[in-house]
Amino acid sequence: MLTEFAKYEGAGNDFILIDNREGLFTPDPALIARLCDRHFGIGADGLMTLARNAEIDCSMRYYNADGSEGEMCGNGARCFTLFAEHLGIGGETKFFDAADGLHIARIHRTKGFFGEIELGMIAVREIRTGDNWWFLNTGVPHYVEFVDDLEAVDVVSRGRAIRYDSARFPQGTNVNFVQVTGTGALSVRTYERGVEDETLACGTGVTAAAIITNFALQHDTHHYRITVRGGQLSVRFTHEAHTQTYTDIRLTGPARRVFGGTFESENF
Repeated sequence: MLTEFAKYEGAGNDFILIDNREGLFTPDPALIARLCDRHFGIGADGLMTLARNAEIDCSMRYYNADGSEGEMCGNGARCFTLFAEHLGIGGETKFFDAADGLHIARIHRTKGFFGEIELGMIAVREIRTGDNWWFLNTGVPHYVEFVDDLEAVDVVSRGRAIRYDSARFPQGTNVNFVQVTGTGALSVRTYERGVEDETLACGTGVTAAAIITNFALQHDTHHYRITVRGGQLSVRFTHEAHTQTYTDIRLTGPARRVFGGTFESENF
């Protein structure tokens, strides 16, 4: 079957997007893994489908590069929002659901293939702490560790060891190494579960990093500028003092349509 797709990226985090409003594409894990393969497929950190929803603008389903279904992807959801805009779905504010619940996204500006998107994230109400590490769920599970020299960290080997530490994280975790560069300023590198490698950006990861920086170090700061290998993102939130509750969490950053095309499922 011939399937249309579009390729989008947000701060270097890249995704295959498929308009599945007619329900013609079946998200088979093996097919998705082959499509995301950077040598034998289209190449991407993940794949998303857009489906109809009778109550809100649309529904998003996210699949990791290994074909497994993910609950949420922050950079992916911003790309998904721009994809919906290019399809003429919804207004300046878009309402869609993902596996982790309802999301509201606002388009700050668009120009051709480019957009600046603000995404509402789910609330955080529980944070685990250990010996110089923190763990929380910002749509997917995230480990956060502060480091003095981010470039000196072996993100892949250390990240993989933590990701598969089943004693602490039975369902696995994404792993973030964070260097504080100023008040409200961070640099972050992330090893992503499901991609099983470092990615150029991770939206849920920088959200986790910002929240933990507030929780552990900068209690009066609620807006963060974050440098990732693929560009710049920002996170802001509301925090109830002396609690682990974070609400009105907003992730803002760029999204861009890179190209579109078609593929034959039988070819993969």
